[in-house]
Amino acid sequence: MPGIVVPEAVAITDSLRIGGGAPLALIAGPCAIESEAHCLSLAERIQQVASERGFPFIFKASFDKANRTSLRSYRGPGLEKGLQILARVRRELGVPVLSDVHEPAQAAPAAEVLDILQIPAFLCRQTDLLLAAASTGRTINVKKGQFLAPGDARAIVEKVRSTGNQKIMLTERGTTFGYHDLVVDMRALPLLRALGTPVVFDATHSVQQPGGAGDKSGGAPEFIEPLARAAAAVGIDALFVEVHDDPSRALSDAASALPLGRLAALLESIRTIDGAARKAAGAS
Repeated sequence: MPGIVVPEAVAITDSLRIGGGAPLALIAGPCAIESEAHCLSLAERIQQVASERGFPFIFKASFDKANRTSLRSYRGPGLEKGLQILARVRRELGVPVLSDVHEPAQAAPAAEVLDILQIPAFLCRQTDLLLAAASTGRTINVKKGQFLAPGDARAIVEKVRSTGNQKIMLTERGTTFGYHDLVVDMRALPLLRALGTPVVFDATHSVQQPGGAGDKSGGAPEFIEPLARAAAAVGIDALFVEVHDDPSRALSDAASALPLGRLAALLESIRTIDGAARKAAGAS
């Protein structure tokens, strides 16, 4: 039955694994890199909150947001500068780092720095991109497209594994529902797990309202925490949350970011729910 599948662990580093019964991991950070100082400060503060509550932490920030709604929207510092910043975060704080790749040519240089290469939802079926990323040997986190049913992700998994790379995770981030709205079907979590991959729940992009603010995306951040708790109850291997110390001033996805000040309380509740869900799954 899909509900009781426990996927094999994916090794992110020598000391960090996701899936296979490993502790629930936190993937968190700002949507896009805003500055070196901001990344270092925010990563350090998130790391402290996560560590105090027993969550392995992976820092996430995009060096380029190539799929912004408007041509005028902030995209980030770009590949070269962005990777330099992420390398410093990794080196100075000792945390794994994750960022998006949008083109096959970005995969190899990104893999020199990143522990996880992320494939954006809109690009999840791009065969050349998937193969280039997987061929680096790094862990690949593929966001299931808003336009796909969970079972359609099987072909994505097959593409990645065709390279010999078994280190793949799938992320649920909601499904398109009418105009400017996404809905999360919690059935997708066990269905994705049944494909044999660790499953990540993206609690912040799931509340995004694409194009909902005219020339940019809107959001319903009041639902971030309820959806994250619901996903933990169903069963996930990692929680993805875009976190900002001042969402009102965030340069990207400001309307769907979790305020840093809310993270501790969220992780406290997630830890309790996750423990209960694992205990229940073991008894079923």
